Amino acid sequence: MSLPTEIDDLVLQLASSLPPDRYDGFVDAARTTLAGIPCIGPGSAYRALVSLQARYFTPPPDPRIAAGPKHYRAGSTKLAVLPPIAIEDARSIGRRRALWARR
Repeated sequence: MSLPTEIDDLVLQLASSLPPDRYDGFVDAARTTLAGIPCIGPGSAYRALVSLQARYFTPPPDPRIAAGPKHYRAGSTKLAVLPPIAIEDARSIGRRRALWARR
């Protein structure tokens, strides 16, 4: 069975993010999966292929995860060393609540 051009383009777009050794396997599996759908459109094809593409896709390693987020490192910037802005103590919170209660 021949697939419509827009659906064949969708298969190739989803396969483009895969490594070369998995590309052909995904395209073959996608065309086999889509052959079993009687009334096919771009939306139904996409829904059928997303989970299939996820099985073939292996995300590249992210070295930032091992180091942790940079904004939490103490002393990494001048702002990280300073105390937080607008920090309130218990007395100012109590005064504000008391003023609000008098209204």
